[in-house]
Amino acid sequence: MQKRMGEAVARVARKVNDTVENKTDSLDLANCKLMTFPVGIYKAMRTVTEGIHRISLANNELKSITSRFVTTFSQLRELNLAGNYLHRLPEEVTSLLHLQTINLSRNRFRRFPEPLATITTLETIDLEENEITGKVRTQAQLNIS
Repeated sequence: MQKRMGEAVARVARKVNDTVENKTDSLDLANCKLMTFPVGIYKAMRTVTEGIHRISLANNELKSITSRFVTTFSQLRELNLAGNYLHRLPEEVTSLLHLQTINLSRNRFRRFPEPLATITTLETIDLEENEITGKVRTQAQLNIS
């Protein structure tokens, strides 16, 4: 078990280093068995966070996204959080003024994440395979074109 954990940590470190060294605009940490977003990544990426436009944290074991994550990666255009255990988003998600696409499919949302309704740049919200019941607002009600 420790060997597998060590391999997962090394894989995350390689992906972060690749993003920083190549100054790419995306960070792909999908399928890394993350239970939380590693705090050390904030420091490792401090010189490139403004240039990060796409992040994938799909297919991990995340139960929440912190306000620090949202405020650190404030220039996001695409955020893929599919296949986790999320049931809510922090209120600070409203500060993602450039966000165009968010994938929240295969999570544990029971209600539409209301903070998303205030992000006027959002074009796509994927909430498939969640536990949302009751009345769901239409795109027009959410001011999404």
